[in-house]
Parts: sequence; structure tokens; C-alpha cells
Amino acid sequence: MSQPMASAYNPKAVEFAWYSWWEKQGFFKPALTPDGKPNPEGLFVVPVPPPNVTGSLHIGHGLTIAIQDSLVRWNRMLGKTVLYNPGIDHAGISTQSVVEKRLWIENKQTRHDLGREKFIEEVWKWKNLYGDRIHTQMKRLGGSFDWDRAVFTMDEKMSNAVVEAFCRLQEEGIIYRATRLINWCVRLNTALSNLEVENKELSGRTLLSVPGYGPEEKFEFGVLTSFGYPIENSDEKIIIATTRPETMLGDSGIAVHPQDERYKHLHGKFAIHPFNGRKIPIVLDDIAVDMSFGTGAVKITPAHDFNDYEVGKRHNLEFINILNDDGTLNENGGPFKDMKRFHVREKVIEALKEKGLFCGTQENPMSIPLCAKSGDVIEPVLKPQWWVSCSNMAAEAMKAVTDDKLRIIPKTSEKDWFRWLGNIQDWCISRQLWWGHQVPAYFIKIANRVQDRSDGSYWVSGRNKEEALKKAKEKFPNVEFELMQDPDVLDTWFSSGLWPFSIFGWPEKTNDLINFFPTSLLETGWDILFFWVARMVMMSIKLTGQVPFNEIFCHAMIRDAHGRKMSKSLGNVVDPVDVIQGISLERLHAKLYEGNLDKREIEKAKAGQKADFPNGIPECGTDALRFALCAYTSTGRDLNLDILRVEGYRKFCNKLWNATRFALMKLGEDFQPKSSAKKSGKESLPELWILHKLNKAVIDTNKALHERNFMNATTSIHSFWLYELCDVFIEIIKPIVDTDISILENAERKRTVEDTLYTCLEAGLKLLHPFMPFVTEELYQRLPRRPNDNIPTIVQSKYPLEEPEYNDSQAEGQFDLIISIIKATRSLTVEYNIQSNASLFIQVASESLMKVITSQELSIITLIKGIKSVRVFRKDEPIPEGCALSTVNDEINIHLLVKGNVDIDVEVMKFQKKLEKSTQSLNSLQKKTQVSDYESKVPLNVREANEAKVFIL
Repeated sequence: MSQPMASAYNPKAVEFAWYSWWEKQGFFKPALTPDGKPNPEGLFVVPVPPPNVTGSLHIGHGLTIAIQDSLVRWNRMLGKTVLYNPGIDHAGISTQSVVEKRLWIENKQTRHDLGREKFIEEVWKWKNLYGDRIHTQMKRLGGSFDWDRAVFTMDEKMSNAVVEAFCRLQEEGIIYRATRLINWCVRLNTALSNLEVENKELSGRTLLSVPGYGPEEKFEFGVLTSFGYPIENSDEKIIIATTRPETMLGDSGIAVHPQDERYKHLHGKFAIHPFNGRKIPIVLDDIAVDMSFGTGAVKITPAHDFNDYEVGKRHNLEFINILNDDGTLNENGGPFKDMKRFHVREKVIEALKEKGLFCGTQENPMSIPLCAKSGDVIEPVLKPQWWVSCSNMAAEAMKAVTDDKLRIIPKTSEKDWFRWLGNIQDWCISRQLWWGHQVPAYFIKIANRVQDRSDGSYWVSGRNKEEALKKAKEKFPNVEFELMQDPDVLDTWFSSGLWPFSIFGWPEKTNDLINFFPTSLLETGWDILFFWVARMVMMSIKLTGQVPFNEIFCHAMIRDAHGRKMSKSLGNVVDPVDVIQGISLERLHAKLYEGNLDKREIEKAKAGQKADFPNGIPECGTDALRFALCAYTSTGRDLNLDILRVEGYRKFCNKLWNATRFALMKLGEDFQPKSSAKKSGKESLPELWILHKLNKAVIDTNKALHERNFMNATTSIHSFWLYELCDVFIEIIKPIVDTDISILENAERKRTVEDTLYTCLEAGLKLLHPFMPFVTEELYQRLPRRPNDNIPTIVQSKYPLEEPEYNDSQAEGQFDLIISIIKATRSLTVEYNIQSNASLFIQVASESLMKVITSQELSIITLIKGIKSVRVFRKDEPIPEGCALSTVNDEINIHLLVKGNVDIDVEVMKFQKKLEKSTQSLNSLQKKTQVSDYESKVPLNVREANEAKVFIL
């Protein structure tokens, strides 16, 4: 700050050092009273949604931090005790998948080649590399986090909380062991929750690639295949249809409607499986069967279909698993044993044709369940897993909203909340992974006894092995046994569900837990309202007796400028740091090779990047990015973000810079602001107007932030700075602040203007700071301070609040009228191509209007290019001939008259020669007329010439 202020805004220079200074000075730490309690002004705590450790942040994370930190900084400036708690999630499935893929690419090794312990070491190396990278990105985005409280979900403190939560819930019976149908991802070799499955809609016959098969192999989906089952002791066949022909190897029943006349003669009969001779009972079911759909006969595969699972339970059918974990068929596949599932699909159809049982295919619109992480086609399979009973906890989570203990914004998300929780299913929390929190449950393997591992009675939980051993001995006294810990890990969302209280040391009763829990706000995307947010609420109420936060704000899902979902394979995923510092197209291409895309996906992504960013991404800076993201934010579900529009807000930063630089230059190094921002009582109409507009912006911004209306908040601030302070007030006062005080008739006038200008700059920067932290700190530090103002940083300054004495609706109305006259006149000058030497005649209907407008003649001349004079007169007075006419309102008409065809450039050059002959010093001329390029004889522009003429006059 000891260096002179740069002539232009440079985001790289402005953002270079402030964050490390803020952090070093401890400005982001929560301010507590001397006795260690939150400030009386209130408490505001935000636990950041922990980004996955798997890589770098994307623009969606940028939106999250922009919104959260704007609220965090606003509340901090309101005097509250504020904590913005950072952290990173271990992201079990994603991280293991990425590390396994890297391991194979670099060393041609699998995790099984390394073994569990060595593989976990490799994952920790990955975490240490990318965890630091993510922290760096979070700092670049300006998030005012208390980094001393940063946590990782695999830290010891967090792991202890996970173990405690599991044990408590298992001991209470809320967590239980059961064999049920689950979503199985063959590619990742693990179970998934329903929320981790994405449904791909198909309109009909579609060929799709499937992970784990050859690059050129495609398989048919969106087709209904019909074939016949022979009826026992008969030549008759019963025709069924399926979209998954390979699953017929696990069929154990055929369902028909009890009222269907076509099949009444088959009630109680059996069909014969064509490949293994198994007898398949024909059962009656009026729930699963629609007589009008297809043939009215439905094949039942209880072990591989969620609907069939229920039918199988109702009719006590056999549950036949045909799949190995790797997607090949097991011994129940008969002649197709060890073949891959989609190869079996083709072979089964061929075999049915050979047996004369194939009936045909037809297109069938359908949805395909895909793994959200790997893109693999999900297979429903039966497996023993750990489950969480959710119905009672879900009821409490809904009651919290109904009882107004928890507020959800927007209302659409609140409706989703009740809809989803009202139909909640039990939660499968087992994952067949190595990376994550290993399930703290132990199987009691009893010597010389055949046991079913799915039987929960043979399992105990334990906070450590000693506790588990004690429980096992109490359960099976005087029995020889061995304890074997479950090799599975817990679903990542289980540990994340404890986030709002585990970060403060729960289950220990720490000071942080006492001071900062429950938290104030959970801000996140609506797409993880059920993945994560609902589970936090359920588990917090159950384990702590309190809601984890008082408010949930769901922001929109960021899509690209074309409305497409962000996808690495499309090349439209944007690193916020690339927007901040800019990046070439070539470097964007190069970054694609740093990920896990295959060659075809890389080429597709490169084409997408070239189409969207042919010249790369320009340097925009953090402040412009944050402001743009907040300005885009509404209560909608989607946000189509054109990254290049962010550049427009960089120009806004430049406008702030130039306005402040101009003001500081005109105020001078010796300027000392008043001790307060109170009015002097000597303010002119433009000053009263700008103070009223400032107060209005303050009121509107605070109201919008309170309502979480970020679009309105940014619009209010942007409008004040750009359209009121810069475009009007600063332009209007130039003739006054440019004038030497020694020749002013009223020296107090200049001082009053300077005080008003300072007040607007000081309050305007504070108003903007939550959205643009870096440039506002830089400019704030260059402002002279009021007496007794010892606040070291804008971070800790007081946020502007309503100032009643600034409210002046009369001044607003009067000067808004002047602006209306100016706008109407400008339209005429454009319409008639008037550039100079014009006279403006303003007809008014009353003496009061005449008085107001006459007092602002200089303002009008200053703000309209080409106007040399202004005359105000009554409507009944004559006007010169040849005027252009425009009506401002019922009481005001304007008339514009131009005499002769004047060459403005010639006039300007003449004026410069007059200046050269002046007896005043060159330095004085430069100061008073701002002819900064005087010696190089660069012509003045029209605005500067007019200002100089005003000064001479």
C-alpha cells in the first residue's frame, strides 16, 4: 500500500497478498467475549459442504463458496460471532475409483496386487496431494474460513464420531443386518444407495457401450423380448416379455392376474425352464400384473428385480442369484456359467431361437439405471448388508420443518423434502470398498458351527475390539469363538451425515460444540438435499436431540451457457481458478489429459472446449467471478452460466477502481474526513439525492441478504455504484472538485461535496465487500480514515445500516426529474446527431419546477454532451424557431436548438491555444482542466473541453 495507486485495475495484483494477510492476522476466527461466549449481536455458523478429495473444485463449488462467504462476511460485519468451518470429504467410491484407475495406468497394478494396507497408503498420498490443492482453490475464491478448524472426514476426531454413531444406532436396533436386494455396480464392485443411481431415459431401441467391455462393443437396450415357457405335461406355452432376457436364468415364478380368463386353466400349474428343467410355478397376483399390458403374464426373478423381490416374498418363491460380483454368471447360469452378463443376453436369445421358443422383439421406451460414478448398468442383487431404519427419523425431520425449527429455501425444495421423506426407504450403508470408515461390527465365528453371516444375531458392534469382545462373551458365554471385523466400509454419506456436530468434537462435550452447535445455515445444491442434507437432519435429531442448523438454502444447479449439465466428457466443466486467472485453449486441452477420461472422451471434450472457448477464458479475477455467481443466483432449479459474461463484472471492478482513484486524487493527500457521516445541513440537491440513493441501496441490500435474494442484493449494489454514483454524482461534481478553492464564491460548497463523496465511497465499499472482498479491501485501505477509526481491515468494519437522516424522498423526486430531463435531451442529441453548440430550452408548468431546474443548470450542462446553455421558462412563454421537441412529462417539455454547423475538433484546438496563452502556470492548468497530455498536444475530448470551459467561465 506504500506504492502509488495503479492507473488501472489488475485483479492479479489486487488479489495477490490480501488473503495471506487476513489469515495471518486471524481476522477469520470467531470473535468471542472475554468469558469465551458468542457476541451479544448474535452467532452465525456455516459448516462448509466438504468437497470431495478426488480432484479440483469446479464452478459449482465456486457458487457455493460465493454465496456462503457473502453471508459469512455480511454477518461478521454486523458484529456477530462468525465461524465458517472448512473441511474435505474422503469420498469413498470416487476416491478409490480414481486411485485404482491411476494405479493401473501408471503401474498396471490392481488394489488386490498391493493389498489393503498398501493400497490405503496410496490413497492417503492422493489425499495429501489433492487436499492441499482444494484448500488453495478455496482460498483463491476468497472464502473467509477459520483454517485452524479445517477437518477431513477420515481424521481421528471424525472417525471416533462415526464409530460412536454406528454403535449407538446398532445397539438401539436402528442399524440392523439383513439380506436384501441392493443396487450393485459391477464396475466398482460395491453396493450403492438409490440416490447414487441415475436413470437414463430411452425412447426405444438404443445401442449403448457398457464399462468393462470392448471399446467397440455395444448392447441393445430399449427392447422388449418375448419368448415362451413350455407348460408342464403339455404342448402349450405361456408367452412372457422382458427387457433383460439374461435374467430368465433366475426366474422362479410366472405371475398372472387371478381374473384373467386366458390363464384360469393354468392356475396351480407349472412351466418348465428350457435350460435347466426347473419347475416354475404359475402364481396369481393382482398387484404386480396388469392384464392389459403385454400378454398379461409376467416372469418373476425375485433375486434380480425390485418389483419381483416383493412378489417373491408374497408367494414364497425361490430367490435364485445368477450373478458373481464381477458381472459374470455363477453356477446357476447353467451353460452360460462364467460368461459376462451382456454376452449372456445375446446367447440366451440365440438359444431360445434354437429351441423354437423365441417370439420376437419390439421397441420399448424405458429407463436404464446407471451408476452415477462409473456409468455402469446397475444390477439388483441379493446381499447381506447393514441397513439404517429411517421411517421414525424421517418423521422427526419433517416435524422439524412443520414446527418451524428448520426453514427450507426455496419453497419448492421444502415440497421435495416432505415428498421424499414421506416415502423414505431404509438406507443401505455397507460399501464393498477399502477406502473409508471400516464398519465397526464384528462377526462372532463360533467353532464347529455352520452360521449365516446375514443373521444379525451373530454380530456385535464395538467402539474398539475389546468392547466387541465383551459384548460377544455376554452373548455367547462359555463358547469358543473368533471375532472377525466386517471388511466393508460405511457409505460416505454416513460420516457426512454427522458433519455439523462431529466437526466440533461430538460425542465429547467440547467448548466448540457448546458455542457453535446447532449451526446457523446449511447452503448447498438442491441435488443433494436427500443425499446429504436430510440425513444430517435425521441423524442430528436422533444423536443430539437438536436440528443441525436453523436454515437450509438450496441454490440452483449450474449448467453451461447452452443449458447442458456440466460434464468432463463434454469439456464444459470449468475450474474456477481458470476463470480467476485466465487460461488459453491449449492449456484447457492439456488439462483434460490430467484426468481419467479415455481417448475418445478427450477428443469429444476438446471439441466442446474449442466451441465454447475458442480464445480460451479471459482473466476475470475472483471478485468478478464471485459477484457474477451471486448475481445469477435465484430460486430456480437451474442456472445457465456463460463464463464469458463474468468478464463484464471485471469491467465493473475497473469502474470501481477508476472512480475511487479519481476521488482520492480530487480529495488530495491532506483530506481529513469528518468524525461521522452525519449530514452538515449544507448539502446541495445532488448530494441529498446521492445520500438518499445510498441509503436506499443499504436498505435494499440488507433486506435482500436477509431474504437470501442474492440477485436483488447484487443488483442494488451494482446500480448504486454504476448508475448513480459513477454515472451521475461523480460526473456532476467534477466542475466543483476541479475548481481551486481560492476562487470559489462558497468554499464550504466544495468541502461539503468532498464529504459526501467520501461518505459514498466508504459506505459503498463496505456494502460491496461481502461479494467482492479483494478489490474492496484494496480500495478501503487507500481511503483516509475518520478520526478514532482504528479498524485495521474492511473485514471487521461495520456493515452499513439504514441512516434515517439520509431519507429524503423530496430530493429524490426533484433530482430524478433532472435526470429524466437529461435522458430525454440525450435522446434528442442522438436522434438529431447533435454534438456541440446546442441550446436547451426547458418549458415548465410551475414556479417551483422552474426553481428546482434552474438550480441544476450546471448539472444538466455537465451531463449532456454538446449543450452550451440551458434556459428554463414558463410554458406560456415563446420558444425559438427550429427546435427539436421532447416531452418529459405533463409539466415539462424540452426544446433543443443548434445554431450553425460547428466543427467541434476545430473549436477544441482553438480552446487549447487559448490555454497555452494563459498566464497561469502549466501545473495549475493541468490540475484545473485535467489536460494531462498537454505537452504532447493531444486534443481534449468533448467532455473535457466542456469541463474546462465551465472552469474558465
